[in-house]
Amino acid sequence: MSLNEHSMQALSWRKLYLSRAKLKASSRTSALLSGFAMVAMVEVQLESENDYPQGLLIAFSACTTVLVAVHLFALMISTCILPNIEAVSNVHNLNSVHESPHERMHRHIELAWAFSTVIGTFLFLAEVVLLCWVKFLPLKKNPVEVTMENNSTSISPGKAAAITSTAIMVPSGIIFIIFAVHFYRSLVSHKTERVERELDVLVQLQDQLDRGDTLHPAGSHFG
Repeated sequence: MSLNEHSMQALSWRKLYLSRAKLKASSRTSALLSGFAMVAMVEVQLESENDYPQGLLIAFSACTTVLVAVHLFALMISTCILPNIEAVSNVHNLNSVHESPHERMHRHIELAWAFSTVIGTFLFLAEVVLLCWVKFLPLKKNPVEVTMENNSTSISPGKAAAITSTAIMVPSGIIFIIFAVHFYRSLVSHKTERVERELDVLVQLQDQLDRGDTLHPAGSHFG
């Protein structure tokens, strides 16, 4: 096997292992976060005597449903593609890498990765905020305290707790978005530099082959 073919084989196997790692991470993250979302929706206790804002309940149910749907979609992609990649990666044959569907399914793998780690995580942060509002907003003050304060503008403890959780989660969400954008740009820059190095190596190999053909033209013989 020539040096050029060996480099191409190494690149193909590196892509296969990277795709397998992404699918494994996506499946674990999606199963974990979707399970937490379902438990949160089931365990939250809504009392009929409490006056919940209609918009809050709609936002909470919609966010939970979309969160579970996004993670289950990523989990479905990982479950369908990962066994085929695992079967090829366990075969100790360099040429078996071409039997793996990771090249053809590259867009599906990236979609599962984005749904699980970016969109799904951001929805989970929103789910935490909405859950805090649904859980703490019904907490009112004692009747004695209300009578003493009369028309006081102070907020209830439950609303204060919900506002506090929102104030903490909003900067965290902004930091998450900034980190995601920075990580994506750094990853793209790394891939670009790696491709440029590989192209330089291929150009050098091509130059060496061209010089070899010039020194030893086809059909020439000695003696």
